[in-house]
Amino acid sequence: MNILSIDNLSKAFSDKKLIDGITLGLSKGEKVAIVGRNGAGKSTLLKIVMGLEQADAGVIAIHKSATVGYLEQDPILPAGKKIIEVALESRKDICTAIMLYEESMVTLDSDDMEKAITMMDALQAWEFEDKAKRILSKLGLQDANLEVQNLSGGQQRRVALARVLLQEPDVLLMDEPTNHLDLDMIEWLEELLKASQQTLLFITHDRYFLDEVANGILELEGGKIQMYRTKYPEYLERKAEEEAIRNASLEKVTNTLRKEAEWMRRQPKARGTKAKYRIEAFHSMEGNRDQLKEAGQGDVQLDFSSRRMGNKILELHHVNKAFGEKKILTDFNYIFRKNEKLGIIGKNGSGKTTLLQLINRAIQPDSGEIITGETIHLGYYTQKGLTFKPRQKVIELVTEIAEQFQTGNGEDLSASALLKRFLFEPSRQYEFIEKLSGGEKKRLHLLTILVRQPNFLILDEPTNDMDLSTLSVLEDYLENYKGCLIIVSHDRYFMDKLVDHLLVFEGEGVMREYPGNYTDYRYELEEAIETSRKPEVKEAAKAAAQKESKNNSKRSFKEQKEFEDLEKEIEASEQKKNVLIEKLSSPDSGANITQWSKELEALDRDLENKTLRWLELSEKAG
Repeated sequence: MNILSIDNLSKAFSDKKLIDGITLGLSKGEKVAIVGRNGAGKSTLLKIVMGLEQADAGVIAIHKSATVGYLEQDPILPAGKKIIEVALESRKDICTAIMLYEESMVTLDSDDMEKAITMMDALQAWEFEDKAKRILSKLGLQDANLEVQNLSGGQQRRVALARVLLQEPDVLLMDEPTNHLDLDMIEWLEELLKASQQTLLFITHDRYFLDEVANGILELEGGKIQMYRTKYPEYLERKAEEEAIRNASLEKVTNTLRKEAEWMRRQPKARGTKAKYRIEAFHSMEGNRDQLKEAGQGDVQLDFSSRRMGNKILELHHVNKAFGEKKILTDFNYIFRKNEKLGIIGKNGSGKTTLLQLINRAIQPDSGEIITGETIHLGYYTQKGLTFKPRQKVIELVTEIAEQFQTGNGEDLSASALLKRFLFEPSRQYEFIEKLSGGEKKRLHLLTILVRQPNFLILDEPTNDMDLSTLSVLEDYLENYKGCLIIVSHDRYFMDKLVDHLLVFEGEGVMREYPGNYTDYRYELEEAIETSRKPEVKEAAKAAAQKESKNNSKRSFKEQKEFEDLEKEIEASEQKKNVLIEKLSSPDSGANITQWSKELEALDRDLENKTLRWLELSEKAG
């Protein structure tokens, strides 16, 4: 049975039909990603389902017992409230009890404290409070008493994410949930959503996240939808097959049209009605060709050369930067090489954007020297996005740069022709920039950077809000880019494909260079953590078992039986442990978290004892 049903839904803005009679049903536990070009209507669809926008036609039905939660791209949080208050908006009774309890702990008012404890007990709020603080901590919001209006845009979005996760809705709608999350947070959110039984309908540009979380792909293009109940890699395979079939059909129709056009040119004008059917068939084929072309809409075309680069690129010598007590860089030295592709990673607030601003001379170091080569032309794609005047039109922004542009192969293009290559049709070129979708603004921002032909390109979170097809084209362009490239991105796929080494912010002004991409770095980090977690007692037990084996080198019948039983018991215990860990990661773990934590602790102790005994017996010959 469907928990969410959409029937014959339509929505248009002026002359553009975004959603055209779509029908869809999602059952409990389905996790579906919406993919499509920027401006195709993905965010609009979520807003209509949530009831924030009105459809022109159609019906949306949500199961009567189901609740719905929504994470929007740019949430507006209520001013004057603390983080904990906003995060617990869905449970105002629990929030009131927690606030009263914390206030009584400060004032030491015994009556208020007794009242708060009674409320907390009655509402079973202790576990919920623990869960709220755990989620906020995972999202880098350790001080839950800060007021939300004093937070950065990224922090506010993480508060909104915590709020919708703590709401624990049956149907969860998420618009770019990984925006403003660092890499550790994204991986945590992946595991949380994978373990959840919620129905999830979401938009994301993060392909690793999409692959991990989604079990279905909903493609929205030209107002129509196509549902693929499969994982993302299988969806891509299906799309490649469809594209091959479409291209073959297009080629066949084009060849036939060429022959028919030649036939029509050879016929006398007064041919009469004998060949009327053939002329009608010609026009019908023309229509089919146009439909096939429309179905395989073109991608963004990136064809820009970079300027010549001299031997001296960019150098940082003994650079120091701090904000108050917070150290960002301490005696940092780095010399860029020609055509290097560098990724920068670190937790939110560690200083990644600050380093980019130093390189771009947007801010100055506290001490040290930054030297830029004479031939270097920087292009800086910022997180803040496009800067434009109120009511400025798309084409006006581009013609401010130049009226004519030259592509990498020497072709001259007008501003309008260039915009067409970035998928802005003539009617869209005269639209006010503020009316563009988030992704369209990103695409326009990218255009304004690349047309200046920089040979040192700095990209700060370039993948946010960008559609997957544009991302793929951008990746291909950057792989062949003749110049230096710095990328700061939480998109692990994008980083893995493009960078060959990393600078890692480790905190307290310390930077480390790593020779590999993000997945290499993450794998090495996990290996190091796993190694450090191995209990020393196991090594001691191994040594003791070896010593014992000298005196007794063969297992008795009884010991052999014990050894075989232990192998089975250890395997069963490991499986039980994995189940408990999965339960603890679930959003529904609140009421049972204490019991499951105790079970896990006891299971770990039992596993350790069994492993020690198994090691001891394994040193003896069977």
